[in-house]
Amino acid sequence: MDGFTFFAAKPTEEYHKIDMWLLLSILLMWGIGIFTLFVSSQGSVAQLTKRPLQLVERQLICSAVGFLLFGFFLFLDMKVLKKLVAIIVIGSIILCILTYIPGLSVSRNGARRWIKVPGNFTFQPSELLKFSLVLFLANYFDKQSEIINPEEKTVFPCVICLVVFVLLVFFQKDFSTGIFIFLIGMLMFFVSGSKMLWVLPFMLIAIPAVFLMVSLESYRLERIIGFLKPDEFASAVNYQSLNAKKAISVGGFWGCGIGKGLKKINNIPEVQADFIFAGWVEAMGFLGVILYFILLGFFAWRGYRTSFKCPSRFSAYSCFGCVSIIFIQSLVNCMVVCGLLPTTGIPLPFFSSGGSSIIVTLAMCGFIVNSSRCEEINNENKIINDKVEIDTLTIL
Repeated sequence: MDGFTFFAAKPTEEYHKIDMWLLLSILLMWGIGIFTLFVSSQGSVAQLTKRPLQLVERQLICSAVGFLLFGFFLFLDMKVLKKLVAIIVIGSIILCILTYIPGLSVSRNGARRWIKVPGNFTFQPSELLKFSLVLFLANYFDKQSEIINPEEKTVFPCVICLVVFVLLVFFQKDFSTGIFIFLIGMLMFFVSGSKMLWVLPFMLIAIPAVFLMVSLESYRLERIIGFLKPDEFASAVNYQSLNAKKAISVGGFWGCGIGKGLKKINNIPEVQADFIFAGWVEAMGFLGVILYFILLGFFAWRGYRTSFKCPSRFSAYSCFGCVSIIFIQSLVNCMVVCGLLPTTGIPLPFFSSGGSSIIVTLAMCGFIVNSSRCEEINNENKIINDKVEIDTLTIL
């Protein structure tokens, strides 16, 4: 597959207007996410605290930080960002290492995935690691495309970086996120046109490594067995999944509505996190599911459309990776909630409660919208070329 690539070579240009439809889809998904968290979390939070809106308040605070980063990446020059890639990657690795240091990290359910942040908040570095990986691979593949001699091209640094990222997350006992990062990396290798002969040995080694990682922890095996035999683990690993299915079935076509309250999701532990989609379905019904996937599909279409129209390979690869993270992660989460995949710890972008997820998601969206500004360039260049042709004909 030497020379194969999805993105044709294009000159780097200055950006102008943004894709307002893409921006609107992002704002709508964020708004629906806040609404769903408001509806879904009140019952479960009220049982633990006197502030039923506590999770919504925290999500709004984290969203404010996310929108600041959204604006930063929206107006940041791509040439400047390319120079910052190394700093972002090194910073992400350092933050992941901090999760192994007691006193700086937070342990939950035997896993150390978070570091302490002032204001009684926590941050999960693995979320930032996804964005960092995309930027690193996009920057590297962009530089490799400028090399004329095929013998000088190599993906070895990318493979090393991907392995380091996956292992950092795996040792945090976050197996699902590690696998997701690996898949995003493989997708980036594919769309960049890298030789599959370079990547194939790495993938062959990764397959037995995944089986080994699964076997090291009993709960991972239990989740897989529970997925294959759901009725036998109804009160154990499948408890969340089965109750999520009940909440979905109660929603029917039109949903239970807002005023009547949602009762079935109160039986789902930590429903505001990975199973919040069940709350949206119970409230809005099958109609809400249709509307959500239409909106998600529209966002993916505008995002991928933007990536194919970007004037530089770095912007194209990065935009493609960021859109893929949000889109694929959303599909995986929904499939888990519906019982089509084993239970994982993958959050639903824009919906799941968690400052790390919403902050990084909005930061990536800022980059995606920034990349969309190149679409106006093609139109302007076409107008200029047409004008030149008309003036030439007039002169003749």
